[in-house]
Amino acid sequence: MKTKLVIAGLLIMLASLNLKAQWVVNDPINTATSIANTAKEIIQTSSTVSNVIKNFQEVKKVYEQGKAYYDALKAVNNLVKDARKVQQTILMVGEITDIYINAYQRMLQDENYSLEELGAIAFGYTKLLEESAYLLNDLKGIVNASTLSLTDKERMDVIDSVYDSVKHYRNLVSYYTNKNIAVSYLRAQKKGDTERMLALYGDSSERYW
Repeated sequence: MKTKLVIAGLLIMLASLNLKAQWVVNDPINTATSIANTAKEIIQTSSTVSNVIKNFQEVKKVYEQGKAYYDALKAVNNLVKDARKVQQTILMVGEITDIYINAYQRMLQDENYSLEELGAIAFGYTKLLEESAYLLNDLKGIVNASTLSLTDKERMDVIDSVYDSVKHYRNLVSYYTNKNIAVSYLRAQKKGDTERMLALYGDSSERYW
């Protein structure tokens, strides 16, 4: 019963945060799904660089609309362990989109990638974002009132499973980003242009590799 009340309380709290701030995006699942769906447009219409950039700007806009949700959630403290795991799972999906947005917008400025490669990279990010959104949807189902027939242990087992899976995808996104940037680095080395390439991806604190 305690677990049910804690998780229900977290949902009520998140809903009240959304209402108070009047955010455009009021559901992290909608945010993640919208970003994944908009990212698909990059793949579908990536025949020109201008199309890739234009569509990515739409992805970034959706992300920035939902970023307030994740930023506010980070500030929520003093949650008990069970509710904190739900919170951390949601935040990891935000981190996945954050890595994607920040890395890909720099890749678009990187001359070491072809247009076809940028489309392929976008495809990879889209699949990882989609899987993360599906998992977040599973989490929503667990804390929904319609699933109150589950025992506390069953509920927490699912929450633990979703948490571990989202963490896995977060790590995959980091690894995927690192590998793609490493390709650019090797090409820059061959051209003797590593200084410009490294400057594009920021200092050591900003890099994902």
